[in-house]
Amino acid sequence: MLSLKLTRPLVVFDIESTGTSPRKDRIIELAAIKVMPNGEEIRQCWLLNPQMPIPPETTAIHGITDEIVKDCPTFEDKAKDIFAFFKGCDLSGFNADRFDIPCLEEEFARVGLNFGASARKHVDVQRIYHKMEPRDLTAAVRFYLGRPHEGAHGAEADANATLEVLKAQMERYPELPKDTETMDEYLVPHDPLNADRNGMLRWKNGELTVNFGKKKGESLRRLMLNEPSYIRWLIKGDFDSEVRMIVKDLFENGRLPPAPKKK
Repeated sequence: MLSLKLTRPLVVFDIESTGTSPRKDRIIELAAIKVMPNGEEIRQCWLLNPQMPIPPETTAIHGITDEIVKDCPTFEDKAKDIFAFFKGCDLSGFNADRFDIPCLEEEFARVGLNFGASARKHVDVQRIYHKMEPRDLTAAVRFYLGRPHEGAHGAEADANATLEVLKAQMERYPELPKDTETMDEYLVPHDPLNADRNGMLRWKNGELTVNFGKKKGESLRRLMLNEPSYIRWLIKGDFDSEVRMIVKDLFENGRLPPAPKKK
């Protein structure tokens, strides 16, 4: 029984999608548990055809392929049922404020329905986790070293503490990689088609393309010829220096980084 007083039903839900952009990507699977004020739980799960290809790297995470959903209903087909299930309910999920709720809002907007998330109460489980279990260096020192972090936020004390924590982590978790190259890949898996660490620029069919926003999928070389103002915006914009340097080198010198080798 959930020991949280509910004034109206609370829907705890999770979404699997074609990617990480609520605006661009589509919902593939939606699972929801409606917790009633009396403690009753009502469960629903919808498997949906996103009407767009599911990228292999996304399938690798949730295991849902194009083949699995090809004969499933679309979100539009099920929109009224889903809307009715959520009607008059507050919302809960893990990182739902940043991802699941915006995804659902976008899907409803596409079919002309106003989900009205701002008028509902939100209980994001991830926010509770982070509030109750801080994930800063002071918390790491307390957890791994069993002592307070003296001199917190002083550069020297923080650097020393960070090294001590790293040593303690390597001892505590023998299954961790034992070299930096493998550790780097373990912590942040790299996609060889990404030209920068965060995948803002991506190789596609031998062309380096933009991998975000309205120009997603468009070739940098073609944009330089046809929309140089966009290229200048990339160079001067609030992007990682790696992205700005790649675009600047193309704009000023006509050079691109080496394309990934074909396996």
